[in-house]
Amino acid sequence: MALLGYARVSTSHQKLTMQISELKSAGVRDDRIFTDMMSGASDAREELQRLLARAEKDDIILCTKMDRMGRNTADMIHIVDACYKKGIAIRFLETGLSTEGTMGKMVIQILAAVAEAERERILERTNDGRTTAMASGVRFGRKPHRATAAALMQIRQGHSFKEVTEKTGISRATYYRLKKKLTSATQNAITG
Repeated sequence: MALLGYARVSTSHQKLTMQISELKSAGVRDDRIFTDMMSGASDAREELQRLLARAEKDDIILCTKMDRMGRNTADMIHIVDACYKKGIAIRFLETGLSTEGTMGKMVIQILAAVAEAERERILERTNDGRTTAMASGVRFGRKPHRATAAALMQIRQGHSFKEVTEKTGISRATYYRLKKKLTSATQNAITG
């Protein structure tokens, strides 16, 4: 029997240190901790796949939280079921839950469904907030370059690429995008 650990963070801005520390405190050796730095939504969690390939009958996989292991209910059920069939237990340190035994497996599946429902509600609330903000005039995305208006005026006056970019500091891509926009607006005014 071996104790194996799995830790995952969604972005490079987050740190694995807390999770690794918890796994070590629970008795997992350094060389038996597998870590991924990517969204759980991705199927390409290489270290999770290595861990699952490495784990054998009677091994125990420790993970700090359920949402670190599975990306949604179906994924979680698949991982739990595959491990259960191989005789591998999964324990979650935060809740103290384990897939050991029939009841443990059932509880994990129920909690995974609840966690997925909560993620769906969060996404729904986020989208509702975004829609409300847009309706009240909030603009999302990249802010326009301050020099865009000046550059557009200079392009209208026939200044060269070099003159416009040197005076306004806009990029080559912005210059050509503005020029294309100006050309389209002129053509629409002529034909429309």
